[in-house]
Amino acid sequence: MERKESVRYAGRKFDNLIPTSMAMGPATTIAVMIDFMKGGPRRQPKETLAAEPVDMARFLSDERPQAIWFGHSTFLLRFEGKTLLVDPMLGRAPSPFPAIGGKRFSGQPPLAPEELPPLDAVLITHDHYDHLDYGTVRQIKDKVGRFFVPYGVRAHLIRWGVAPDKIEEMGWWDTVSWNGLTLACTPARHFSGRRGVDRNATLWCSWAIRGRDTNVFCSGDSGYGPHFKEIGERFGPFDAALVECGQYDPRWEAIHMMPEMTVQAHLDVRAKLLIPIHWGAFTLAVHDWTDPVERAAAAARKLGVTMATPRIGQVLAFGAPEEAAQPWWR
Repeated sequence: MERKESVRYAGRKFDNLIPTSMAMGPATTIAVMIDFMKGGPRRQPKETLAAEPVDMARFLSDERPQAIWFGHSTFLLRFEGKTLLVDPMLGRAPSPFPAIGGKRFSGQPPLAPEELPPLDAVLITHDHYDHLDYGTVRQIKDKVGRFFVPYGVRAHLIRWGVAPDKIEEMGWWDTVSWNGLTLACTPARHFSGRRGVDRNATLWCSWAIRGRDTNVFCSGDSGYGPHFKEIGERFGPFDAALVECGQYDPRWEAIHMMPEMTVQAHLDVRAKLLIPIHWGAFTLAVHDWTDPVERAAAAARKLGVTMATPRIGQVLAFGAPEEAAQPWWR
C-alpha cells in the first residue's frame, strides 16, 4: 500500500495529526458502561420517526445542487449531473451486535439499497460499522461506477465482492480529477477498526468535492482540530458543509466534536450552509437524541450561521435552506 508523507503511519498503524487520546482509565470506563446501561427516556424518539418519501425523479432531474440525508452520516449528493453516495450505511443497526446502538430511529431508511439510483461514485470516510455497512455494499456494488476510500478500506470492499478496478484508494491531501469533479481526501481527527484488534489499521478522512460551480465538504467523524482551517484554506470556500454533530461526550471529545465545535468547524472550512449529520438515527452516546441539533442550532444563531435541518429523506437544495429550516424533531 502506497503511503504519502502527509499521512502519519508508524508501527503498521495510522495516527492523527495532533495528539488524540482515546484511552479511558478503569474508573471512567466503568462509569461510561453504567451510564449506557441506565438508559434514558430521551435517548431515542418515543415513536418511530417518519421518513419523507423520496421523489427520486425530481431529485435526478433538478439541476440545483442538492442532497438527501438518510439519518446519521449517510447522504446522497446530486450536482452537475453526478450522483454520489457518502458513507453507505442503510442497515438497521450500527454494529454487528444489534443491542449496541439499537435499531434505526426511522425503522427503515427512506430508500432501501435496491431502490437507490445508479451511483456515479461512493465515498467512504472510514470503516466503522455506522459508516460502512457490509450488507449495503453487497447490495449496491453493481450499480456503483467508482468507490473512493481512504487507505486500507479497499481490502474490505474487495472481500465483499467489489471489483478491484472500481476502487480508488487515497491518503490525506491526495486529489483526483474524475468525471468533471475534483475529489480531495482530507484529514479528520478520529480512528478506525471493525474487529477490536485492528484499531487504526486503515485510514479515516473527510472529503472535499469540487465541481465547476459547486463545492461541498463532508467532515466524516472527527474531533475538533486545526485541520478544518487548513481544509478551508486549501479547498474552500464551500457551498455546503455536512459536519458531524452527535454521539459526543466530554469523555471522548477528542474524536467526536461537541455541537458548538460543529458550528466552529463549519466556519473554519468557510462554508455557506451547515448541515449537521451523525445524529437522528442511532443511540451511540448518552445524550438526548435531540440535544445535538438543539445545541448546534443555538450556536448557529449566535454566530450568524445558516443551518439547514432536513427531515430524513427530504430533498434539500443548497440554495434554498429555508425549505429545511423547521424544527421537525420537537
